[in-house]
Amino acid sequence: MEPKTTFENNPPKSRSKIWITITLVMLVVLSGFLYYRYYFVFGEGVKAGQLNYFVKKGYLFKTSEGRLIQTGIRSQAPGNIASNEFMFSVSDQKVADQLNNSAGADLELHYKEYLNPLPWRGVSEYVVDSVISINRK
Repeated sequence: MEPKTTFENNPPKSRSKIWITITLVMLVVLSGFLYYRYYFVFGEGVKAGQLNYFVKKGYLFKTSEGRLIQTGIRSQAPGNIASNEFMFSVSDQKVADQLNNSAGADLELHYKEYLNPLPWRGVSEYVVDSVISINRK
């Protein structure tokens, strides 16, 4: 006859405590992972350039998206020259209103970089949270 494992020797009340503990630990680990992937601010900074476009779009969640053309050009691959575009999302309505009235203006934008976008925050990992300056031509 084989000896029983310690799990089988435990009374049912003890087994349920083990399963509750395992479930709680898994929930804490999952919560930490989701926070890190979607809410942890990976980086932040300032970008300057000319606002190319700013739109509100989406199927289920209407989010504000924009593109800033930074001055100068950069080469993304040998032999190719492309403009330096900064694609971003905006979640704050006050900032969205400021940008909506600033098409073609030179701007300085403060942004936060997340590891992954959320549907209600926008399609970009870069979320502009404030306008530092607007220089209309």
